[in-house]
Amino acid sequence: MLSDSKLFSEYNKFMLDPHALILVAILKSQRDLEIARLLGWYRIPLRTAPKIVAVDYLAFYQAAAFEEKKWRIDYLAEIRGVELTTRAELLRDELDHPFAHQAYYKIQLGPLIALEKPLQAGRWKRITFFYTTGDYLTQAQTIDDLILAEQDRAGLWRALRERQGRIEGVTKEDEPESDLSPELLAAVLGFAGAWKIYQKNSLIDKRG
Repeated sequence: MLSDSKLFSEYNKFMLDPHALILVAILKSQRDLEIARLLGWYRIPLRTAPKIVAVDYLAFYQAAAFEEKKWRIDYLAEIRGVELTTRAELLRDELDHPFAHQAYYKIQLGPLIALEKPLQAGRWKRITFFYTTGDYLTQAQTIDDLILAEQDRAGLWRALRERQGRIEGVTKEDEPESDLSPELLAAVLGFAGAWKIYQKNSLIDKRG
């Protein structure tokens, strides 16, 4: 098991590509963190998976079960492979689970990398999956700072689709970016919950 001090020293030597594609993924339990740390994988149910999982890194958002370390990102990890399997194959001690035979992505990971400073959640805490970039992660002070500015979102969506197309060995026709409303673009990138919060607060601020 890697110590936090070793993880921290690895982070100091780590250079994150500003164009890296990052998927923020939820850790629901300490066990999920230990699986990522010791066994080097993370699971996503196919039925609830984000549209594209072929990214460079996962950043792990720690849910309420982490108690004093909840609602924050402490770690990220490089993605080294993706395969489709079943929950039963991944968690052989839970063969009677209702979803045991459902399809899951197994995301194979490199060593966990501890952020120099944890990223705390702001007003947006009901996070599942969303996309960001290496540039945004490097500069972020809070999780809210990972949300791409509106003018950067179409470019991120294009990069994600191009990556998926290369992996599948096909050329994908991209949606005309001018046809994607801010609401739709926020939804496909996973920002819909945050978009609603900030739109609401913006209206409140204007009325005040």
